[in-house]
Amino acid sequence: MSQRRAPPIEPLWLYGRHTVEAALGNPQRHQVKLLATRNALGWLKERGRTITIDPVTPKDIDKALPPGAVHQGLAMLANPLPSPSLAEILENGETGPLLVLDQITDPQNIGALFRLAAAFSAKAVIAQDRRTPPLGGPLAKAATGAVECVPFIPVVNISRALEAIREKHIPIFGLAGEGALSLRDTAPTRTCALVLGAEGKGLRPGVRAVCDQLVAIPIDPQIESLNVATAAAISLYHLGREG
Repeated sequence: MSQRRAPPIEPLWLYGRHTVEAALGNPQRHQVKLLATRNALGWLKERGRTITIDPVTPKDIDKALPPGAVHQGLAMLANPLPSPSLAEILENGETGPLLVLDQITDPQNIGALFRLAAAFSAKAVIAQDRRTPPLGGPLAKAATGAVECVPFIPVVNISRALEAIREKHIPIFGLAGEGALSLRDTAPTRTCALVLGAEGKGLRPGVRAVCDQLVAIPIDPQIESLNVATAAAISLYHLGREG
């Protein structure tokens, strides 16, 4: 019986000045091609990075990227970053929240969540592998370099991943508008898992069942809900605050 071959690694485009600069500084990022205008190369040099390539025009970069990509004169074709296993993250001894995404698929939202994960020193972002878009393009642009410093763990099943987290005695908070516990009544803890659902649909029943607490952010009843990134920012700040 022949062994099943792993799918080939498909390189992806990263674009935007801060996104590409962060990728250039990541030793784990394997670069395939770099495109930069003369102005962008000057900007990189001002920030301490001297790149010896021939400059191209903005139109040259436009042709290489999807229509409408805002590249600011910098684009890199690179291989995806390696992902640690959930077990490796849980065993590394570091403190910090785990950000768990339940069927959030919008690249802009995921990119914003990666940026928040970096801002609040999250240990990792966890999401379902087959529902998460590649960590490049508009997602990486929205993350402004955060995909280079926050580990991403793709998993087959979110509920099973949460069960593995629970086995390590890490509290699991599911963010839900109808949560029985108000966020303001939740004791701060840097070591926890914060589970976020897709806007509109929220957390799936199976995922809710694994959470230790369903937590709500108290807001004016005139407003039905918050954007998922806004809700994550409030929650991460509250859970990680001192005193």
